[in-house]
Amino acid sequence: MEIGCVWMRRTGTNCLFVLKKKPIRPAPQIFSLSPFLNTNLFSISSLKFSHLGLASVPKWASYCSSSAANLIPSDHSMDCSNAGEFGGGGSKVLVKGMRYDELEKWVHSHGYRSGQALMLWKRLYGDNVWAHCSDELEGLNKNFKKMLSELTEFKALTLKDIRTASDGTRKILFTLNDGLVIETVVIPCKRGRTTVCVSSQVGCAMNCQFCYTGRMGIRRHLTAAEIVEQAVFARRLLTSEVGSITNVVFMGMGEPLHNIDNVIKASDIMVDEQGLHFSPRKVTISTSGLVPQLKRFLHESSCALAVSLNATTDEVRNWIMPINRKYNLKLLLETLRDELQDKHNYKVLFEYVMLAGINDSFEDARRLIDLVQGIPCKINLISFNPHIGSPFKPTSDEKMIAFRNILAEAGCVVFLRLSRGDDQMAACGQLGNPGEIQAPRLRVPAQFQMAL
Repeated sequence: MEIGCVWMRRTGTNCLFVLKKKPIRPAPQIFSLSPFLNTNLFSISSLKFSHLGLASVPKWASYCSSSAANLIPSDHSMDCSNAGEFGGGGSKVLVKGMRYDELEKWVHSHGYRSGQALMLWKRLYGDNVWAHCSDELEGLNKNFKKMLSELTEFKALTLKDIRTASDGTRKILFTLNDGLVIETVVIPCKRGRTTVCVSSQVGCAMNCQFCYTGRMGIRRHLTAAEIVEQAVFARRLLTSEVGSITNVVFMGMGEPLHNIDNVIKASDIMVDEQGLHFSPRKVTISTSGLVPQLKRFLHESSCALAVSLNATTDEVRNWIMPINRKYNLKLLLETLRDELQDKHNYKVLFEYVMLAGINDSFEDARRLIDLVQGIPCKINLISFNPHIGSPFKPTSDEKMIAFRNILAEAGCVVFLRLSRGDDQMAACGQLGNPGEIQAPRLRVPAQFQMAL
């Protein structure tokens, strides 16, 4: 997650999975393992498991029928009921689930002025207060504070544990109201930049083969409040230890653009000048390549974009990142070329996890140069971080440097990202706890079997 600038040169220029363990458990135990965003696009009866490298329908999927499609949570049903954020169903209002204009309207609806709304906003996100209860709202009208204590909730997360790695990286475990657990990482840097890496989902539906979180499948989306509070908690808990937290990356658990509504809302709150006041250029949303949502993000958000590329051919990317079977390299990269034409001084960050013998050949380096032509970009080369059960191995440091040099000599802006926190399973691709029920491994193409 830490971006270490080792060397660079600049120039002028259709598949769906549903996984259950028998006997049938209640709905919260049902995991949708679709590598695609819109589960409603496919019915169970139309599944072709051969597209995922499976010769036949596996035993765990044998119960599926067209009627079973109703068991798969749609994007709407996975939204965790924003009613809880806005007081539906008799529950308290979760104030961190609102943008400022929404908070202001809510305050007005209870007979108080905009000044009180702004003061509340600053107590939640600014002024080094980061309030977690009404008792921490100093300076607010007495009656307003009383109303807030009766009608509102300030915390969306409960701190479970903080684990410190040998390099100073902290992994924070949070328990959600439904008992699920998410992980957030804080990465200090001696150069004065400290980054918080936030999660956007419990688990992930993309099933990238090199990612530990992907083994979980998807449990649910996080609400905007649950996303924002990770940054609030990080500042509240660790600012005194690690200094000011200056950067946010949506590179924790989940595919951020699978949860695009809540991610855009949360990032809007993070960059608000009266609140957390992160620079939009220092809030980076990462995606595996959901093209329609990527286009929407570029139109609606001023934050930075990172794209996990990780392969230079469709054959390899289809295997290690199944989302490529819906949005292939050509479509993804042409979309970026088109969309970035009108965004001045904007560069996309390409992330490239290097897997020994899989995507790290010098031919891959030369193909990568061709792929990114015409796209204003930077490239992060990331060492694979091993985890239990993974068949992949990290590329050697010497080969990563040689790979980087090929890119740099062609005029690419290229970085080597140093692993941080791996001794506490806090590094890139190591978050989460897959548990007993896991996403299926995909068939390894014949030419890579020896490499594994």
